[in-house]
Amino acid sequence: MKRYPIKISYTAKTAIWAGTRLRDEFGKVSEFDTISESWELSVRRDEMARVLNGEACGMTLSEYFLRVGYDCVCPDFKAGDDFPLLVKLIDTQDMLSVQVHPNDDYARAVENACGKTEMWYIVDAEDNAQLIYGLKDGVTREELVRAVNENRVNDIMNYIPVKKGETYFICSGMIHAIGAGILIAEIQQNSDLTYRLYDFDRVGKDGMPRQLHIDKALDVARLFTPEEIDAVRYSRGSGDEQLLANSEYFRVRRVCVDEQIKLVATSESFICIVCLDGEGSIDFEGEKYPITKGESYFIPAGMGIFALNGRLELILAQT
Repeated sequence: MKRYPIKISYTAKTAIWAGTRLRDEFGKVSEFDTISESWELSVRRDEMARVLNGEACGMTLSEYFLRVGYDCVCPDFKAGDDFPLLVKLIDTQDMLSVQVHPNDDYARAVENACGKTEMWYIVDAEDNAQLIYGLKDGVTREELVRAVNENRVNDIMNYIPVKKGETYFICSGMIHAIGAGILIAEIQQNSDLTYRLYDFDRVGKDGMPRQLHIDKALDVARLFTPEEIDAVRYSRGSGDEQLLANSEYFRVRRVCVDEQIKLVATSESFICIVCLDGEGSIDFEGEKYPITKGESYFIPAGMGIFALNGRLELILAQT
């Protein structure tokens, strides 16, 4: 079986904070009235992407890896390994919970899983939209614990305004939350470990307060200085290609196509392409693979030279 641009399915999620833009503007179909997240590249037991085109159509991505060779992910990937990345689109109509993610060491010891470092690219944001990005300057661990015990966590959060086109890197251990009115492309380690520290006293659909994970959240929370926070706000370059993140877990670029650009899928890593706007095609070995806003592709490692044609705004993520 050959390596070619693989159009992949998505998994739609909903939550109490979900909006409707992923359905209305990105064409996502779901049984839910609102869509909080669209898992664009997901290789997980309960959220497994499928191939939507070509000779592998109908296979799961895991089945495709088996048929074409596990090195289509990266050179050292093998059967039984956890896929390294999870790529999502997120739409918020309301504030998310204040949360924190564990690092690899804590996650493996306590949860038998990998940790979670992630990044956000702000696809769009309403006027006055905000994120929680760490704690206010000078807040100590003792003050954090006291605020938790006194149910006033919100008083010590570092709220920052955001706008379209910005990038935020969220290290494991950073307390954070996405605010209302924001559309985000999120690239992260392939982990769903989230410890809620505070949830604005909201209740779920069952009328009960949503579960918090206070002890674990405090175990893993790190206090960042303003200088450290500035250091992880990452964006390099401008114009048609920007390097948005370059970490030990993932490398992420934003690419804008006006007519054509050529790229190479080397043997070092697959590439996940998420189309944020426009329409065009991925051209490979004389064939055209159409792509439009809201669609995603898995480009196998080692596939070689391919071209992007049309008018496109894309996120490209790889290990």
